[in-house]
Amino acid sequence: MTVKIDGARLKIPQVVRVARPAANGRFEKAALHPDAREKIAATRAYIDREWMHDDAPLMYAFNTGVGLFKDQRVLIADMADYQRKTVYAHATGIGEPFAEDTTRAMMLLRANAFASNFSGPQPELVERLIAFLNAGLHPVIPQKGSVGASGDLAPLAHMAGALCGFAEAEIVYRGRRLPAPEAIAKAGFEPEFVMGAKDASALINGSTTSLALGVLAVHDARRLLKQADIALCLSLEAMRGELNAFDPRLHKARPHPGQGRVARNVLRVTEGTKRCGQAARDLIFPDEPRQPDQSAAPRVQDVYSLRCAPQVHGPAIEAIEYAERIFSTEINSATDNPLIFDDGDGGYVSISGGHFHGQYMAQALDFLAIAMADLGAISERRLARLIDPTMSYGLPRNLLAGKRGLNTGYATVQCSMSALVMENRGLATPGSVDSIPGKSNAEDHVSNSAWCGRKTRMIIENVEQIVAGELLMAAQALSLVEPIAGAFPLGKGSRAALEAIRGAIPPALEGDRWYATEMGQALALVRSGVVTEAVEAAVGALE
Repeated sequence: MTVKIDGARLKIPQVVRVARPAANGRFEKAALHPDAREKIAATRAYIDREWMHDDAPLMYAFNTGVGLFKDQRVLIADMADYQRKTVYAHATGIGEPFAEDTTRAMMLLRANAFASNFSGPQPELVERLIAFLNAGLHPVIPQKGSVGASGDLAPLAHMAGALCGFAEAEIVYRGRRLPAPEAIAKAGFEPEFVMGAKDASALINGSTTSLALGVLAVHDARRLLKQADIALCLSLEAMRGELNAFDPRLHKARPHPGQGRVARNVLRVTEGTKRCGQAARDLIFPDEPRQPDQSAAPRVQDVYSLRCAPQVHGPAIEAIEYAERIFSTEINSATDNPLIFDDGDGGYVSISGGHFHGQYMAQALDFLAIAMADLGAISERRLARLIDPTMSYGLPRNLLAGKRGLNTGYATVQCSMSALVMENRGLATPGSVDSIPGKSNAEDHVSNSAWCGRKTRMIIENVEQIVAGELLMAAQALSLVEPIAGAFPLGKGSRAALEAIRGAIPPALEGDRWYATEMGQALALVRSGVVTEAVEAAVGALE
């Protein structure tokens, strides 16, 4: 399939399909909608015909300098040189380059912004950007240096330099990092592209790097939601938890939609369970300090990490929905400066504004980061309980099968998960409230949206591993007690989840293993969605 971009209808899943390869290793192609191409060409023809002379009024970035040089005219004779120098001046990125998916999302999103026909670039520039994307020409774009408020100038300047074949720019092509002109020539394109008036500003103005990070982050966050609920269910079954906390009557009394959705998911996944009841609790688990004839005390209610899961998972759902709304609007927005509008009299007018400011994204990303950091934190608290028999109601210490002392068990896995939680807590500190004026105070308030995007993606990657850790460890717990508790079946969804995990990762029944291997396998399960698919095949779609 091909994603046709027109500046108005691009969706988050389409961005992801272009940014990331499918299972067959191929990327979905992008194409400029013919109607959008026609409109861009008409606007550009008017600009070249009516504005490209030295008697034209001053129009920011068309025939003026940028920033505090906004009142300095740039002569038409200097225009091509001015475009190059604008990109050179802003190519100040620092650090390791962005991952391929972020770079591809940036390229697609910048092209889609141009397709809205408010930016005024040459249509050939837009087509070249899309052609590079489809050919797998990926600019090397350093991650650091943007403050998200004349857009993501530094990273986008590196993209622009690569697009135009600057000798100093680099491109990754077919796995090799090459000087941009060499990579472009190998792909069969003319290495050099000469920018016209405003092309440089159109390319580098706009918080497109922040948006690319946000789109990929919120997509991955949504993929985690159902899996976090499933992991909760496996922990509940392993610890023979109390399900009254998920009663629909209870959640009707505090009717937050996210909270109610989680409670309904738990009851659906655990439907038919006999493990979460008093009869199963009377079984004596391996490290439970009870006499053979002693019944278990009534549970009444569980600890917060189990009982209050809807009240923690629920806000994450609603934070994701909020972020999706912000990013969906931003995807189909024109965000450079100035923008070009039909004047209603057969011509166009240039209007300066501030759509490049990334505060919408910065705040949404911070909100998403906080919610996802807490989703990881509560998951870690549950998996931490699984290794301690005093908190798990007798599960084998450290979830160990094998000779104690000789073997250590999964306590080390929990330790690594706690490291990720602590890292997330630091990363979740809001970046959107931080602002340092720049460029001689021409930019006296900035959004810091690029950093908000970078740290949010790190948090979500950490939470993916934490949820994978809970799935892994809860499955280990259930496998260890199966000989004892097998007469008390798990819920239909829980059983399906356990079987899906066991299809990829056998239980550790003979002592310690190279746990990093199965942590990686569990992470791959989370990213593939296999466990969710298995559960939904057994019990129907989760919410």
